[in-house]
Amino acid sequence: MKPISGNFCYLTNIGQVRMTNEDQAYALTNSKGKVMLLVCDGMGGQNRGDLASRLATAILSEEFKKYPKFSNKNIERMWIRNSIKKANTEIFSESYKNPKYKGMGTTLTAVLISHNHLTIAQMGDSRAYILLDGKLEQITEDQTYVGFLYRTGQITKEEMLTHPKRHILSNALGINPAIDVDIKTIKYAHEPLLLCSDGLYNNVSFTDMEAILKTDETPDQKCASLISLANANGGSDNIAIVYWEVIE
Repeated sequence: MKPISGNFCYLTNIGQVRMTNEDQAYALTNSKGKVMLLVCDGMGGQNRGDLASRLATAILSEEFKKYPKFSNKNIERMWIRNSIKKANTEIFSESYKNPKYKGMGTTLTAVLISHNHLTIAQMGDSRAYILLDGKLEQITEDQTYVGFLYRTGQITKEEMLTHPKRHILSNALGINPAIDVDIKTIKYAHEPLLLCSDGLYNNVSFTDMEAILKTDETPDQKCASLISLANANGGSDNIAIVYWEVIE
């Protein structure tokens, strides 16, 4: 099967409030024709969340460049789990060795793109979306306290937006010596994909994101439009975006 071809854009922005940018966004292809999209949102502030997100991005990118041609999806999922485990070990080790890094961590949303399927890895509350027949759909689950409350029927989707504990993560990379990463495989028919940190979806409505992605703008223009709107709406956090479109 020939390599999949597409256009992509990845951008980060400090936003309007934060003093540092702890978000990372990346997209790359490798020699086997695979594509990986990646967003990390560092946590820890003075504990160097920016270092955690940079380490995660660098390690997964290096592992991806060595990515073999897998014979089945199970081995593919095993590969991404092992790569994330390697990143987790490195981040946790750094925080253990240096007291000022104690408690640092990062969210991680990674998508491996093949011709007929996506392999998605999720830790934390960064997100992946797919544009299906002009309708934007979230294909990851937020690993947060309010996400758990919503999935168990204790609060509504509207209440999630204003809940006082909506920023509390139930999972992140680098904060524990072992990982609990959600990995799944879904069918893929060459639809556009968007990955982002909470700095985007907390400042741009679902409707506005969908409208921008449906325009005839280039991937670069769409990413710029999303960041511009997020900042116009307050820019309350760092912003990371990766956008992908297949070239048929």
